[in-house]
Amino acid sequence: MVKQKNIKKLSIIISRNTIEDVLPGLIMANGARMEGIDVIVFFTSYGLDAVIDKKMDNLKLANKDSEFTPDQFKQTMEKFDMPTIREFIEMIHDSGGEIYVCKATIDLWGVKKEDLCPEVDEILSVGQFYTLSEDAQHIIFT
Repeated sequence: MVKQKNIKKLSIIISRNTIEDVLPGLIMANGARMEGIDVIVFFTSYGLDAVIDKKMDNLKLANKDSEFTPDQFKQTMEKFDMPTIREFIEMIHDSGGEIYVCKATIDLWGVKKEDLCPEVDEILSVGQFYTLSEDAQHIIFT
């Protein structure tokens, strides 16, 4: 029997840009929203690629020795009716999840707000992210 916990808020930091690194955070965020848990997703470092409109549909696989190419991986996701990165972000946002990006990363890479997908709620400093996360029961880092 699974013990029930009263998790009310979850913060997820996504800092890498491969399919294998981004998907788990998005799956957990979406699952939390489905359970009525408040979710904050914070994209920083290379994870920013997952919310840059022109990059989010073309994330690479981390394992270069994998049997799958990125296109084969996407076909497998379609076969099992798994949402794409873009679809996960849309679902999380549309269900009330909050999506933020790191200001320092934006500044470092010279990314503009208009380069980001429309689901990004705001550009935050790390300190602002911590303030928003202070009542989160869990912070997950992928």
